[in-house]
Amino acid sequence: MFSLRALPARGARGSLWESILTPKSTRPFSLLRNHNSPAISQQTTTPRPSNASSIHRHISPLASQRHYSAKSSADSIIEEIQDQYAVARDEFEISTEETEKKSVYAQADREAAREELDKLKEMYEKALQGSDAEEIKSRIGNRIRELDHAVQALEESAQEH
Repeated sequence: MFSLRALPARGARGSLWESILTPKSTRPFSLLRNHNSPAISQQTTTPRPSNASSIHRHISPLASQRHYSAKSSADSIIEEIQDQYAVARDEFEISTEETEKKSVYAQADREAAREELDKLKEMYEKALQGSDAEEIKSRIGNRIRELDHAVQALEESAQEH
């Protein structure tokens, strides 16, 4: 992924993390500590080592126990459909602008939007024939219907004018 952040800003992150993870004191951290109370000040523990690697030892077991959910078989199909949806949506937006301006290119842009929508609907219908039809329908079906209705409304409004 491309980052717009400058290289020095990205490089500063390492030193920032080191400064956060490196303890500044050997005293145990406590929100309840009262320096004037002898009972609480006697309950101190042994000081911890002051290097960042000891902190990483304590953090890393948590990270190794974290489990990520696996992608379902529908995820890859939905990703492809979403890519086509983005193309169809862009073509629709362009055709809407050109139609509103009543430009020379409006008709060709509406046809391009219709072509991309037809490709999208074909991919969607093909995906609905698979085993993950319900998941695909629930996750992306409404957006496809909305875009279909929007393209139809645009074509009808262009015919009226």
